[in-house]
Amino acid sequence: MADINNLIVYCEYEDGKVADVSLELLTKGRTLATRLGVKLEAVVAGDKLEGIETQIFPYGVDTVYKVEDARLYPYTSLPHSSILINLFKEIKPQVCLMGATCIGRDLGPRVSSCLHSGLTADCTSLEIGDHKDVRSGKEYTDLLYQIRPAFGGNIVATIVNPDCRPQMATVREGVMKKEIFDANYKGEVVNLDCDKYVDPASYVVKIIDRHIEKSAVNIKNSPIIVAGGYGVGSKENFDLLFELASTLGGEVGASRAAVDAGFVEHDRQIGQTGVTVRPKLYIACGISGQIQHIAGMQESSIIISINNDPNAPINTIADYVITGNIEDVLPKLIKYYKKNSK
Repeated sequence: MADINNLIVYCEYEDGKVADVSLELLTKGRTLATRLGVKLEAVVAGDKLEGIETQIFPYGVDTVYKVEDARLYPYTSLPHSSILINLFKEIKPQVCLMGATCIGRDLGPRVSSCLHSGLTADCTSLEIGDHKDVRSGKEYTDLLYQIRPAFGGNIVATIVNPDCRPQMATVREGVMKKEIFDANYKGEVVNLDCDKYVDPASYVVKIIDRHIEKSAVNIKNSPIIVAGGYGVGSKENFDLLFELASTLGGEVGASRAAVDAGFVEHDRQIGQTGVTVRPKLYIACGISGQIQHIAGMQESSIIISINNDPNAPINTIADYVITGNIEDVLPKLIKYYKKNSK
């Protein structure tokens, strides 16, 4: 194959749609590929892929590798990893991105291990930059900066992979923005023969039945989020957050500390180990502002912090700060909004 050393995104595909996280990575991938002066490519493997490229091309994709076979759906580890491993040996991409989903977390380590390349999980930012090895003095240009919180969130680490290829990273859904590059963009479709890339023995595992339970909570797409931290104090106090969210037409979110304390269910967790959100209004109640939580909500349009600690770290990124106890402030807000929303 002619295309060498480009940037490629593994696209997840379910129910006729490319996953949002894959489209977010294509958006970021287009920027990175332009910066590197290379093509943006995508690979999608599954069944009934007819016309799938029309969903992918508008994000600025130059080449779509399609591997269509009934045996590739639903996802199983060995066939999909075999496709990427053998394809990457041919096209030698310099960067590979995939979602930090159940599939990406299974697939990424298998591919990177087999190809002896690096993999950084749960990145919050991806950039292109240079690097100098202090010990050898060797200088590298145009490396992928794989940026993520480390050491319990106390620092933000920038990880580079100077020599091994591809440079691989996974990113959680919602971390990157999803934006169409050009609605009329047209690339090339390359149809690959599945049998050329997958050994028959790889199909030894078959999924007989599959049940996916959709989450009843949809905080990712809510324009207003009322989020609570450990400082809310109790499960009962979280009722105030639910009442305020209901009054405003929003959803309730939480920090990891609040979830670990049993105040609310894990589906509502926002941050590095939860979901990433970009609401128009984010009301943070009793949240101290650890870097893991900040990573999941810092791009909110307006942030209001309600905290009895005037020096809480989250106050530094808040647009408005209300210093006081949740039990005192929230009932007043609820009363005000109920009165003025009629």
